[in-house]
Amino acid sequence: MAAVGIHVPVMTREIIAIYGRRADSEAVFIDATLGAGGHALAVLERFPRASLIGFDQDERARELAAERLSAHSSRVRIVPENFRGIARLAEDADWRGADGILFDLGVSNMQLTAPERGFSFNDDGPLDMRMNQSEGTVTAETLLATKSVLELAGIFRDYGEERHAYRIAKAIVAARDMGDAPTTTGGLTALIRRTLPAPVQRKMGAHPARRVFQALRIAVNSELEALDEGLDGALAVTAHMGVIAVISYHSLEDRIVKRRFLKWSEEGFGRAAAKRPLVPADEETVCNRSSRSAKLRAFIKGDTTIRRKKY
Repeated sequence: MAAVGIHVPVMTREIIAIYGRRADSEAVFIDATLGAGGHALAVLERFPRASLIGFDQDERARELAAERLSAHSSRVRIVPENFRGIARLAEDADWRGADGILFDLGVSNMQLTAPERGFSFNDDGPLDMRMNQSEGTVTAETLLATKSVLELAGIFRDYGEERHAYRIAKAIVAARDMGDAPTTTGGLTALIRRTLPAPVQRKMGAHPARRVFQALRIAVNSELEALDEGLDGALAVTAHMGVIAVISYHSLEDRIVKRRFLKWSEEGFGRAAAKRPLVPADEETVCNRSSRSAKLRAFIKGDTTIRRKKY
């Protein structure tokens, strides 16, 4: 297995600040996207009597998190599943509600830097892209091998906001019909580069395969559907005056979160903590390039005051 890249948690200082105003020393926190445990470790160190429940469907991530959080193991419970099942916590007989819940969406550096996982367009590997590599789940290669031109174009357009979705989808199916379907990340990247004219690629301002890879990853893992379910589940298990915080990295996720918080506000469940999302400080974007596109929104359950507080 390839070496695992170091994942630096994004906007940790802001998350601690949000939790710090609302949580007592015996708070219950949920990390809905545990990953390697970076945010969780910061929370456990800041609140030495708090307990934390971490969700992650990635087996390797759970192993890394368990190791990283071993000094606090008596206060940690790791749940081996996607956060879309978060509502089931309310079934526990002694459940009293979470004081803080964090969703840090997207793909982590440890996944991007493992070529065998298939998430990166910079390294050659199998077209996998599954967060949960359980037997029977669909891979990106399967989608490319079975979907029609219109279906692939829809995936690239709806989940990647790719302007050249149809052209790329048509090229993939044409290659497939000739017995040369892309089966690796390098093969898909090369096909996209061959398909899009050089002037188009120069105008894109980023890697030409970036949006297609994002779209495939979202489709493979049903990420937007999971986010819908996870947010509703989070509201159900959050205590009065508890906070739900979400860090998103692209407009599709942020739009879902923004609209859901607005809907909750209109229905009287609470209010968004601020009118606009927080973004990382300049010094963080310099030190951690993966934080550049991050947006943090938070919702306070049970708080129906009009005034918007600063974090």
